[in-house]
Amino acid sequence: MKILIKNGHVIDPANGIDEITDIFIDNGEISEVGVDPDLNGVEMEVIDASGKIVAPGLVDMHVHLREPGQEYKEDIETGTRAAVYGGVTSVACMPNTSPVCDNEAVVTYIKSRAAEVGYANVYPIGAVSKGQEGKYLAEIGEMAFAGAVAVSDDGHPVENSGLMRRAIEYSEMFDVVVISHCEDMALGEGDMNEGAVATELGLRGISRAAEEVMVARDAIVAEAIGGRVHIAHISTKGSVDIIRRAKARGVRITCETCPHYFALTEDACRGYNTNAKMNPPLRTAEDVEAIKEGLKDGTIDCIVTDHAPHHPDEKECEFGLAKNGIIGLETSLGLGIKCLVKTGVLTMSQLIEKMSLNPSRILGISKGTLSAKHAADIVIFDPDKPWTVDISKLHSKGKNSPYDGFELYGKPEYVIVGGEIVINQGELMK
Repeated sequence: MKILIKNGHVIDPANGIDEITDIFIDNGEISEVGVDPDLNGVEMEVIDASGKIVAPGLVDMHVHLREPGQEYKEDIETGTRAAVYGGVTSVACMPNTSPVCDNEAVVTYIKSRAAEVGYANVYPIGAVSKGQEGKYLAEIGEMAFAGAVAVSDDGHPVENSGLMRRAIEYSEMFDVVVISHCEDMALGEGDMNEGAVATELGLRGISRAAEEVMVARDAIVAEAIGGRVHIAHISTKGSVDIIRRAKARGVRITCETCPHYFALTEDACRGYNTNAKMNPPLRTAEDVEAIKEGLKDGTIDCIVTDHAPHHPDEKECEFGLAKNGIIGLETSLGLGIKCLVKTGVLTMSQLIEKMSLNPSRILGISKGTLSAKHAADIVIFDPDKPWTVDISKLHSKGKNSPYDGFELYGKPEYVIVGGEIVINQGELMK
């Protein structure tokens, strides 16, 4: 299929492109980027992107697709469908499935299932430890050879520092990164952020120290052995400061945050709103400002969703019993535009860099770019066009979102995956 995208504002941080130009796609790949390529007589589909942003498809390196074993919450088909509606053309899925993705067989299953029913590219993440039990290393090399792009015990911390050290050392041999869920469980027992709101609501508070102690531990371990570590879903001012200082010392550490940590505060939990219950919990306004500053100065490398769909029965219950997590694939771009670009925290190019290029580089995958000969994964959107979130119309099986009724911007109008148009004028094509 040949496609010409005309007159769009092309943003490609990988190549320093931020201008109005054209893109020609041929045989699933980017063929040429430039004004008026010589295409006389070529039969093709033409997309007029006037007034719209044309960017590399978003890459979300922290998604829970729930398959295998928890398909009542989400599966690879519905999760990737939600992804493309949000402009996300590549997802890396976490291993806390049932069975746990801790061996070659489960990695292979996820890849084959994604090839069969997926709308977006799917990259499995293997477990650090067998069964995510934190006792023995999983078969990291075996999983890497099968196609795992990283390892993580996300949902569970690697509490044993010696095991974390061995995981970082062993992963280096296979050029995969360890993604660390930073939580000291002894400090992390609770329902929401520790503070005045938790006291007012009579809920157990979770200390910032639960996250920050483990962020510091992992920075120290990585520094001691010269290894590489990626910190998942940071939420506090202290975590930002620890990582900023570690980077200044030359530690090979990267990190991510999620839209809810720059768009919401602990106040969203008022009314015992279980759709605002997550781990790490929503923090204070001071933490939100620190997260924004970390994004602005480059301390925080990526924006991910931690998309965590749940069945309604797991959320429509007492706050203390509700599962942690929210969905986010379809709202992440809009929240980034509203809370970061329109407020001057980031430029549009910087937002795309954090949502596409940087995750690709950290995972070592060939995405997040509009370079010639690369797969044509592209999102096209109008950053000034508002849209209102209606959770009943979101495409994930889970509807556990705190953003119902929010006005956002930039809903994807066209999404191209591997040179095929999957979203055309906002509608799914297959």
